Amino acid sequence: MYAVLIPTGWAYADTARYRSSVEKVPETPVALVLGAGIGGDQPSPLLARRLDLAVDLYRRGKVKVVLVSGDNRVKGYDEPTVMRAYLMRKGVPERKIVRDFAGLETWDSCARAKRIFGVTRLTVVTQSFHLPRAVALCRAAGIQAWGVGDDSMGSPYTDSTISGYMREPLAMMKAMGNLALQPDPALLGRKEPGVSEALASP
Repeated sequence: MYAVLIPTGWAYADTARYRSSVEKVPETPVALVLGAGIGGDQPSPLLARRLDLAVDLYRRGKVKVVLVSGDNRVKGYDEPTVMRAYLMRKGVPERKIVRDFAGLETWDSCARAKRIFGVTRLTVVTQSFHLPRAVALCRAAGIQAWGVGDDSMGSPYTDSTISGYMREPLAMMKAMGNLALQPDPALLGRKEPGVSEALASP
């Protein structure tokens, strides 16, 4: 049992200096928002909390562009487009939002941010229970990454958050393989200029 917890403990300790609040996190060019499920054309409650954090970062001038990374493998299930629509409703300009349609898991989102979109510095945005793993993986992918997490406690988030904390040790065990081997993401493809174009836009 304790062996399962060791990687999680390492991730918490190793990334502590890179995890921060919206108010204190350093400015970076890009916020990377990781997908967390949708229902029709609406983000899940946990994903909405992540997107709200990204909106806050953008309004404060902490980031200039939001890269939304999620799953689009199944027809009719398009996390990045739902995420973009939500951000736009909250006032983030469309030209400042870039979609990654192949963020199938955390490692893929981090590796693609670097290898496909050319991002070298970012703030990764997710739930607090997921943040140590997300920051560790993005830094392993060669990105100067910081992280901001939402605690997502209180109704209707508590049950999902508790489940997230319970699943995280096993997810971190899997992540150790990505940290050690740094495999190609499930989907690669050509480099995309979306982030650089969004940064250059007024």
